[in-house]
Amino acid sequence: MSQEPRIPDIYGPGTFTDREFLPVPQDTERIFRLLASQTPGFTQDASLLSKVRFEGESYPILPGPIKAAPVAAALHAMIGVVADEILSLRGLEDLDRQITVNTTHVAFWLGTVALVYLGGQTMGSLGQQGKLKTLLTDWEKGWHSTPLKLRGTGIYPTRAPGEWYSLHGSLDVPPLLRSLGIDPDEPGIDTNDKAAAHIAKFTSQYSPAELEMHMLHRGFCGTICFTPRQWNESAMGRALASHPLVNVKPQLHAAPTPPVPFPPLSPNDHRSLAGIKVLEMTRIIAGPQIGTLLSAFGADVIRVSAPDLPDVTTLQLTLNAGKRTIPLNLHDPADKAHLLSLLESADVFLQGFRPGSLARHGLAVEDLLVIAARRGKGIVYVSESCYGPDGYYAQRPGWQQIADCASGAAYVTGRGLGLAEGECVLPPLPISDMSTGAVGALGTMMALRDRAERGGSYVVHAALVGVNVYALSEGVGLYPREVECAGGWERQEVLRGYLEEGSGWWQSWEGSDFGGERLSVLRPVVRFRRGDGEEEEGVTPEWKGASVPYARWRKEEVAWV
Repeated sequence: MSQEPRIPDIYGPGTFTDREFLPVPQDTERIFRLLASQTPGFTQDASLLSKVRFEGESYPILPGPIKAAPVAAALHAMIGVVADEILSLRGLEDLDRQITVNTTHVAFWLGTVALVYLGGQTMGSLGQQGKLKTLLTDWEKGWHSTPLKLRGTGIYPTRAPGEWYSLHGSLDVPPLLRSLGIDPDEPGIDTNDKAAAHIAKFTSQYSPAELEMHMLHRGFCGTICFTPRQWNESAMGRALASHPLVNVKPQLHAAPTPPVPFPPLSPNDHRSLAGIKVLEMTRIIAGPQIGTLLSAFGADVIRVSAPDLPDVTTLQLTLNAGKRTIPLNLHDPADKAHLLSLLESADVFLQGFRPGSLARHGLAVEDLLVIAARRGKGIVYVSESCYGPDGYYAQRPGWQQIADCASGAAYVTGRGLGLAEGECVLPPLPISDMSTGAVGALGTMMALRDRAERGGSYVVHAALVGVNVYALSEGVGLYPREVECAGGWERQEVLRGYLEEGSGWWQSWEGSDFGGERLSVLRPVVRFRRGDGEEEEGVTPEWKGASVPYARWRKEEVAWV
C-alpha cells in the first residue's frame, strides 16, 4: 500500500485527499508552516514562527471537502507574525508575545458579511422584518430586483452533457441576458426556480466553448466550470502559477526612495499599523476586506465609493469597520483632484478594479511611482482581481463565483455532495473573497515592513482564483469523505454559544450610523497575548470606529489624521 499522505483524484481530476484526518488546529499548524516556507520575503526565523498558537474545535464546522478555514487561519497567523515584526521595528519587541488564532473563529470570519447584530437582532431577523430597508441606504440600484436579474448570476448546463458554465451579471444583468436572446422582462417568470429553468433553456443551446467565446467577444463575465486539473493545465492557470500566492514585488525600476520609518506611536494606540494612511477604491467583498483588516491593525483607511457604481447594501454593516468613507467620481475634475491630493500623502493605494483599467484615469502603477519619486517616499500599490496580474485572462471581469468555478472549487464541492459528474456547486460562504482579503492584507503589511527597512515602492497582487488553487493543492489536501463537519451553526450547542452577541467574540458600538442602533460585528481574528497568557491591550487588533454607510462624509470633510 502506498505511503503517500494523499490519494489522487478522489474528488475528481487534479484533487488530492488526505489518507488520515488531523484535528483542525493541528492541520492548520502544518499548512501555516508550509505556506510560510513557500512565501518569498516571509520570515523563516523559527523563533518568530513558534510564537503562533492555533486553537479551536477539532472538527471542521464548514461543509465540504475543502480546507477553507485552515488555509484562512494560516493566512491570519502570517498576518500576525508580520504585525509582530512591525511592532519590533516600532520599539515594541516582545520575545514572549504569543500570536493566537482560533480556527473556529476563522470559520465564522469567512461568513463575516452576514454575522451582524443591529439593535440586538441578527441580519436574518432584520431582513425578515423588512427593517434593513429602513436602516440602510440602498446602493444596489435594483440589480437583483426580479427573479431573472437575480438568477442571471448562476451555474448552468450546456449542450455538452456533464459540462457546466457559470454566468455572472456583474450587478448589471439585462445586457448579458439580452446577448443570449433572453428578455430580462419576460412575463410570467415570477419565481427564482422559473428564472433558472428559463435561463437554462438558452445556455443548453451552447457548448461550453461557444459560451466562453460569446462572453469574451462581448466583454461579459463568465467561465467554464473546470476541474482542478483542467485549470492547472490551462494557459491562464500556468500564468497564475508563476506567481506565489502572497505576491509582493519591489519596483526596482522606479526612482529610488529612502526607507520610510513607521510614524511615532501615540500613547493610546500601539497597533502595528497605527499612523499608516490607506486610500481604498474597491467594491463588494475581497478588496474591502483588505482595507478592513488593515484598519483593525491601526491603519487610517479612507474608502472611496463611486456614486454611479452599485454595491451590495448590507456589506456596509461589516466591511467599513474602522474606515471613513467618501464619494468620488473620477470623471469629475474636482473629485479627481481631491483623490490625487489624498494620494500625495498615502502610504498605500488599494484598488479592486481589473488590471490596467485605472490607467485611463492616471492611476496605474507607473503613475503612482511618479508621485512616489516626486515626494521622495515610496508607495505600496495593492490590487485585487480575479485571475491575477498577467496572462491573457488578467483583464477579464471576474468575481468570487467566477473564481470558484474557474479554479475547480465548485466542481470539487459538487463531487463532495455526490452530485452527477460535472455538476458544480459554489462552496459555502464567500470563502475566496474573504481569504483573498487576508492575502492582500498580508502582502500589504510585508511591503510596508520592507519599505521601512529598505525603502522603495511595492506592488501587491491578490487573486481570487489563486486562493482557491492553493486550497486545492496537493500540499494542503482535501478532507477524507468520512469526515463530517459539525454543521448547522445554530443547531450546534457549542457553535451557537459562539454566535451569541455576548459571547466575547464580537466588537460592539452604541449609537451607530444605522438608525442609532447598537452595532456588533465579529471581532478581528488575530489576538496578541503576553507571556502570562493575558491579552495585550492596545496592541491586539481592534477597530477604533464602527462601520459606517458608504459615502458617509462629503469629500471636503475628510483628510488624513
